Amino acid sequence: MGSQLGSAGLLLVNTLINIYIFLLMLRFLLQASRADYYNPISQSVVRVTQPAVRPFQSVLGPVMGRFDLATLATAFVIKAVAIIVILQLAGFGMAPIASVAIGAVAAVANAILKIYFFALIVMIILSWVAPQASHPGALLVMQLVEPIMAPVRRVIPPLGMIDLSPIVVFIAISLIDGIVVGSLTRAAGVVGALVGL
Repeated sequence: MGSQLGSAGLLLVNTLINIYIFLLMLRFLLQASRADYYNPISQSVVRVTQPAVRPFQSVLGPVMGRFDLATLATAFVIKAVAIIVILQLAGFGMAPIASVAIGAVAAVANAILKIYFFALIVMIILSWVAPQASHPGALLVMQLVEPIMAPVRRVIPPLGMIDLSPIVVFIAISLIDGIVVGSLTRAAGVVGALVGL
């Protein structure tokens, strides 16, 4: 009974950490896509993640250009520390630092791919249900996915009312997830298996 409660507790902690990594990567991608910083959702994401990001901003400096390295470093360090703590609490001892680092990179990459995957689904649904939606969430989703959709649309333009570019992006996400994240998870070995990458 105690071990089951312990496992449930570790699963809960890992899930909460993954949700926070998700929010950090959402912040990173919103900056990278030049989404509206003053959108209420953007502001909420920044407020929730700023306490963790602030120490890294003091070391790495403010955002320069499109990529917020402080947010990326925050996500990596939080996941790496979480992996070490979870393995210690689960009784597996200290994993090799290389495996922990690879596991943290895989988790960050996985969060980025999930954000794009869900944003594309929301974009497709909105295009059917409310193509002219002006809700802050709808506008943010469009701004988030446009940088990855625009290059694909240049190669595969819409056929009348049918836009095939989301299908191509979904395939690319699946390939990257299977090849890159899958390879990183396998390289992390026991770390990837235990922390649910």
